[in-house]
Amino acid sequence: MSVPSAVLASASPRRRRLIGWLGIEVSHTAADTPEDLTAPLAPPDLAASLAAEKAVAARAALGSEALVLAFDTVVVSDGSVLGKPADADDARRMLRSLAGGTHDVVTGVALLPAGADVPDTFAVSTAVQMRSLDAAAIESWIARGEALGCAGAYNIEHHLACVTEDECFQNVAGLPLCHLYAGLASGRAGRVPKGLTPPVAACDAALGRRCLLGPRVCGIVRAEDTVP
Repeated sequence: MSVPSAVLASASPRRRRLIGWLGIEVSHTAADTPEDLTAPLAPPDLAASLAAEKAVAARAALGSEALVLAFDTVVVSDGSVLGKPADADDARRMLRSLAGGTHDVVTGVALLPAGADVPDTFAVSTAVQMRSLDAAAIESWIARGEALGCAGAYNIEHHLACVTEDECFQNVAGLPLCHLYAGLASGRAGRVPKGLTPPVAACDAALGRRCLLGPRVCGIVRAEDTVP
């Protein structure tokens, strides 16, 4: 049996699915840490700090020296930072406040290499346009049972919101895949994980579109992007 290149500190099914697009062997563990959104930090610093706490907690729980990857996502709307809703009423409040407008989704990334005590962190922000949602649409979404597990009470994969082709869709879905690839490929987490592959093609195929941001972030040139 091969040894995983990294440990994903997340119980999120979306993050566990997306990380597979990088082509590396990954094991999984949950990292439950307090999520204090009131810290006096700018949203990118807050998200990165929360991700770092998860990475350190996962390392302590595992008792191993594997590379740990951890993430935390917050939604920023009109200066307010939103995490996961506390209950259905909180989810309704969030969805009503976001409906029909624009907001930012910020995902903090923490890379804790083998032998390191302090994670290397960064954050990625994505501008999002939310659909107009009437009361019936909000209730229908909440009834699906996913709202309480999502920052801002929504999952972009269910078409409640959209981003342009120059923004990172997957950053809103769970983690900034291309930015994570770039960080790992550059050696920010120590040794480059075996099998690491740019996720652009897999992401484009899944979404049925051609992302303009991913190739720039990953440093690749697609044949269709070249000018004869």
